[in-house]
This record gives sequence, C-alpha cells and structure tokens, in this order.
Amino acid sequence: MAGTGATAGRRTSRELVAQADRYGAANYRPLEVVLERGEGAFLWDVEGRRYVDMLSAYSAVSQGHCHPRIVAALVEQARRLTLTSRAFHNDRMGDMLEAVSRATGFAKVLPMNTGAEAVETAIKAMRRWGYERKGIPDGAAEIVVFDGNFHGRTTTIVGFSDEPEYARHFGPPTPGFVRVPFGDLAALEAALGARTAGVLLEPIQGEAGVRIPPAGYLGGARRLCRERGVLLCLDEVQTGLGRTGRWFAWQHEAARPDLLVLGKALSGGVYPVSCLCADAEVMDVFGPGSHGSTYGGNPLAAAACVAALAVIEEERLPERAAALGARSLARLRAGLRAPGIADVRGLGLMMAVEYRQPVAARAVRALAAAGILAKDTRGRVVRLMPPLVVPEDVLADALDAAVPVLAEAAA
Repeated sequence: MAGTGATAGRRTSRELVAQADRYGAANYRPLEVVLERGEGAFLWDVEGRRYVDMLSAYSAVSQGHCHPRIVAALVEQARRLTLTSRAFHNDRMGDMLEAVSRATGFAKVLPMNTGAEAVETAIKAMRRWGYERKGIPDGAAEIVVFDGNFHGRTTTIVGFSDEPEYARHFGPPTPGFVRVPFGDLAALEAALGARTAGVLLEPIQGEAGVRIPPAGYLGGARRLCRERGVLLCLDEVQTGLGRTGRWFAWQHEAARPDLLVLGKALSGGVYPVSCLCADAEVMDVFGPGSHGSTYGGNPLAAAACVAALAVIEEERLPERAAALGARSLARLRAGLRAPGIADVRGLGLMMAVEYRQPVAARAVRALAAAGILAKDTRGRVVRLMPPLVVPEDVLADALDAAVPVLAEAAA
C-alpha cells in the first residue's frame, strides 16, 4: 500500500482521474479529488491538500480514518491467518459473534461482507420465517418496503427502489415487495396482510437525503408489526453504531426490531464486514447449506470488527455524536436561513441541508474548494456526516467555513 501511495504521489489528480476513467466503468461520478491518506477526521489529496471529511464514507469510518487500534488488529491478524472459508472454524469468528451479540442484544449473528449482502440475508430470513413459522403459502410471501429506500445494489434490491436510474434496464423486478410511503403509519398498516412476512425499514433514510420520520413512527411500526404477526427488520447500516447519538437509531423510540442489519462502521472502514442479527426464533430458520459466504466471518474481518466495536464503546462515540450533533445542527440552522434552503435536519452526526432547487452538486464542489468533503444526493440535498471522533474545535471550524458556502449555493 505504501508503494502505491508513493507512486500516486508522483502523479497529479488530473492524471489519476484520467487513468481511472480510461480503465474503469462509469458507474460513479465522484468529485475530482484524489485522496491518498487519512487520519482521524482528515483526508489529504495527492497534491498534499488537507480536507475535513464530512461524509465518513457513508458512516463506514465513524471511528475515523485509519484508527490505530483497528489497523493494528487487522495487521496483526494478517500476519497470522487471513481466510479459511466456512468449511472450517477459525479462532476469531466466535469473538466477533459474541462482541456483536453483546453490543446489539440479539442472541444470534450471521456474518457477511457488504451491507447489500446482509440485507439479502435478511430478506431470505423473513421469507423463510413467513413460510415455516407463519404458514404463508410457498412463493407468496410479501415484504413491505418504503418510498425513498436504499438497501444496496443487487438486482433484487434495486427492483423495489423508486429511484429510476437504480433499476433502469435491470429488470424484471423480483416479485414479492410492496412499497408504501415512508413515515406514513396508516399506509403501513394498510399494507400489512396475511401474506406479509416482514417490513424492511431504514430508521433514517440516508441516501434519500437524511429523511427522518415523524416522532413516534418507529414505535408505531414496531407496534403494528407485533400486532399483525409480521417481522420488523431495521437496516441500520448507516444509522447504527453511534451515528445518531445512540448505539442504534431504534433506541430513540425503544422500537427494538426482530432483525437488525449492520455494516460499514462495523469494521471502522478497514475491511468489508456486515451481519444480520436476530434472536433464535428467527435465525434458526437457517440450516446447513441454506446460506453462506466464503469470506463471511473470516479472521481479518473478525479482528477488525472486535476492535471497531471496542473503540465505539471505550471512546463513547454515541455520546460524542449526541452532544456534537446537537450543537452542530443548531449552528447550521442559525446560519442557513436563506429563502433557497428548504430544510436543515439531522440526528446526532447525521445531518443534511436541503435546497429548493437542484444545486447540491454545485454546493459540494464549492465545499471541496473550501477544504471540506461532503456528498450530494437526490439533486437537492447535501449530507454532512463527519467521523464521530472529530475534535470539537475542528468540527466547529469546518461548520464556520461551510455555512457561507452552503448559503451561497442557495442564492
């Protein structure tokens, strides 16, 4: 990795972008900033310019870039054993499963790699539970999803998205999904029927623009699912592990789900790690041969995960997110009162500025020029999600610099 960085450092951002464009698929359109180093809340490009990270790789680096404790655990494990497959046990996976179980309160954990894989695992679990426990006729199970959802990029998942480009020419869509408006309890209640196996819900919709449901919605969804004999699955890949000021977003309303999907910060951004958590009554629908992953629960993943969870707990990152988030949101709201700004919202260190016009891409380019890296979504929204370890003075200075830039974009 050091050799790659040294080589990249002798080339300009323009040259490296051209190389990526020549050999890579055009499925992303990133900012033309080429990064080579990260530490804590900071990133440096190949020209040596420092930026404040206000995206955190969509929450994957909540513990900060290259957290020394997590990196050390990964490197130590890499010298000893990296992969065995699931054909054999390894001496690290049990530590990971126990650590996740203790952190979440769920009895069972099924390890995967990416968030999308964990969501697919949850879909399998809900469907099989519906057939084997609820008695839904085979092949007829339904799962309720929501407008604005983002759960990954597999063909099944994009088939129930309402974002046209996610699904265009990737059909036919997988049947068995019923989509309802996000945040509307009456619509959810109407969609729950005898063939409903589960509800797949993001407590806050990140990719849709940090959309926060009305107060009481999560608790209401929990109640409805319990009353109707339906599983509630919360996708906390972005919101979980401290991002919203609690370990998990469902804790803001005591809306404990039946299934919990985690990823991203589960490894602190050093290795792909995800999992599905549930109690035995749900997880026991899986038997040998019913599901699997060669890399799921591998020793490298396990070592990184155990260290990443320890950092969240010992550095009290959920508490930091709650305190810094409240002050940051107040600062943004006080400084962004321009008529062109529709909303400033957030929970913990998951914040967003929404414009009335599709100017968000222009805003993030201007932020990058000011030394702040953020990301736009849906044309009108800028997301602000710094690492939870960001020093208070660094965050305050970044917001002081960001507010006039964000306000200018609204003019």
